[in-house]
Amino acid sequence: MTDALKRLSEEGVAIWLDDLSRKRITSGNLAELIDQQHVVGVTTNPTIFQKAISGGDGYQQQVADLAARKVTVEEAIRMITTADVRDAADILRPVFDATDGQDGRVSIEVDPRLAHNTKATVAEAKQLAWLVDRPNTLIKIPATKAGLPAITEVIGLGISVNVTLIFSLERYRAVMDAYLSGLEKAKERGLDLSLIRSVASFFVSRVDTEIDKRLDALGTDEAKALRGKAAVANARLAYQAYEEVFSSDRWQALENAGARKQRPLWASTGVKDPAYQDTMYVTDLVAPNTVNTMPEATLEATEDHGEITGDTITGTYEQARADIDAVEKLGISYDDVVQVLEDEGVEKFEASWNDLLKSTEAELKRLAPSEG
Repeated sequence: MTDALKRLSEEGVAIWLDDLSRKRITSGNLAELIDQQHVVGVTTNPTIFQKAISGGDGYQQQVADLAARKVTVEEAIRMITTADVRDAADILRPVFDATDGQDGRVSIEVDPRLAHNTKATVAEAKQLAWLVDRPNTLIKIPATKAGLPAITEVIGLGISVNVTLIFSLERYRAVMDAYLSGLEKAKERGLDLSLIRSVASFFVSRVDTEIDKRLDALGTDEAKALRGKAAVANARLAYQAYEEVFSSDRWQALENAGARKQRPLWASTGVKDPAYQDTMYVTDLVAPNTVNTMPEATLEATEDHGEITGDTITGTYEQARADIDAVEKLGISYDDVVQVLEDEGVEKFEASWNDLLKSTEAELKRLAPSEG
C-alpha cells in the first residue's frame, strides 16, 4: 500500500487533525497519530468540544473539582478546554520545535457569541493565549466583518491566529490584508515577526452542500453537470489569491523583516455527499505550503485509498473560474451563497457553545458536593 499521507506531506501539505478530546490525549492516540500518520497539528471548535465533553470520558474529576469551587459554567468550560489544548500542545511540542514553529500547532476558538464584537474578541484572544500559555497555540478568530480588525489587533500584539469561517474569495483577501496590517503593527512595536504565525481556514465541503442544493432545485442537465465542482474551484481560486498577495511588494518588505506567510488551511474537508469520492477535498487540493485539517474518517480514507498525484491546484485557475461562472450563469448568486454559509457557520458554533454551556452546567450540578 502506498503511504498516501507521507506523499501528501512531501507535497507540502501539513496534515492536521480536526478533532480533540481528553480520551484522545490520555489514551496515547494523539501521540500515535503524530508518530504514524504524519499528523502535525490539531484544530478544535465549539462543536468538537461539545461532543467531547458531553461524551464525558475523562472529564468527571475536573468537573467535580470545579463544582466544589462553585465556578461559573463559563469559567468551567474555559478551564476544561484550555487544559485539553495545553496537553495537546505539549504532545505536539517536538513537531513545533522540529519545524521551527511552522507546525505542531493546536487551535482554540474564541467564544462564538463574540463573533460580531471586535473589542470582546480581542480581549478573549488575549485571555486564551494567557490561559493556555504555550507558544504553539493558535487562537481562532472568525472572519466576520467584526473579526477582521480583531485579527489585525491580535496579530499586532504578537499572538498567533487561525482565522476561521472563510467562505468567499473577497473575504479571504480581506483576511490576508488584516494579517499583513497586524504584522506591520507588530513590526512598529518591535516584536519578533518570525514568532508570529497564522493560517487562514478556508471552508470547502459546505460550499458544495449549499450550491448543490440550489443546483438540485433547478434540476436541469446543465445544473446536474455542475454538482460537486464549486467547492474545489472556490478553494483553488483562494490559492491563486494567496500566491498573488504573498508575492507582493508589501509582503516582501515584511518577509525581509522576518515575517512568515499565512498559509491557506482547507477546513471542512469531510465529504458530505456519498456520491463523491470521500477523499475529494484532500486529493483535489494539493499544493505547497497549505494545511488540510481532516476529521479522523477523512484521514483514514486518505491513508487507505487516497491517490496523491502531486500538485492539483497550480494551473487550474482558468477552469476553476469557469466553474464558478457557470454556477452564477444559472442564477445562483455566489455572494448570497457565501453570506448564507458565514451566517450559518457562526450560528452553528453558537448553538454548539450553548449546548456545551447547558451540558456542562448540568454536570456541575450533578457533581456538586452536598452542603455540610
